[in-house]
Amino acid sequence: MKVFLLLLASAFLAGCSVFGDNGVESAPYQLLQSDQDMQIEVRNYESMILVSASMSGDGRNSAFRKLFKYISGENAGATEIAMTAPVFMDEDTANQKGTEIAMTAPVFMNENADEPMMSFVMPKSFTLENTPKPNDSEVTVTEIRDYRVAAIKFNWTLSDSNVEEHTQILSKWIAENGYTAMSEPVQAGYNGLLTLPWLRHNELLIEVE
Repeated sequence: MKVFLLLLASAFLAGCSVFGDNGVESAPYQLLQSDQDMQIEVRNYESMILVSASMSGDGRNSAFRKLFKYISGENAGATEIAMTAPVFMDEDTANQKGTEIAMTAPVFMNENADEPMMSFVMPKSFTLENTPKPNDSEVTVTEIRDYRVAAIKFNWTLSDSNVEEHTQILSKWIAENGYTAMSEPVQAGYNGLLTLPWLRHNELLIEVE
C-alpha cells in the first residue's frame, strides 16, 4: 500500500507567514467528491514524486535535515530543471552542488508504516527521470500514482488528541459514504510552527476504494 507519505516539519516555516500563507506550490489532485460541511474531500493524486528519508533512530529532525539538504542542493544537478530552479556549482566537481528545488506542500508523515518515513513532494513538473539523484544514500526518490484518498481538513495543531478526533470523524464518514478504507491515516501539514494555530491548515488522509 502507498503508505510512505508524511508530515510537515517545523523548519518548513522559514518562508511562511504567521497568518497561514505558506507561499509554496501545493501538490495537484483531482477532486472527486466534496463535503464542505464536514471539510472532507475525496481526491485522486494522479502522480507524485516523493523524496523520502527514514524517521527511525533520530526521528523527524534527522529526516527533515536530510530532505532539506537535498532540496537545498545536495543532489546531482539535472539539466531538465535548470530553467525553473537555479543550479549552483563549485569549481571542484567532486564537491558539486546540485539543483536547488522549490518546496511543495504538504509534507506528509506516516508513523504507522513498518519504517516511518518523512517525504517531501516534488514540484509537479518533476518526473522520476528528471528528479536529481540524492547525494545521500539514505534519501530515496519514488513515484506514487493514482493515490485516491479521503481527506479531512482542520486547524490548530497535529496533536495526538486532534489527530484522534479527526481520524474518528473521517473514518465514520468513509463508512457512511460507501468507501472502504485501505490504509491507516496519514498526517499532512501545510504550515509550520510560526503560523498562528487557528490559521494552520492540517489534514488527515486515508486511502480509499
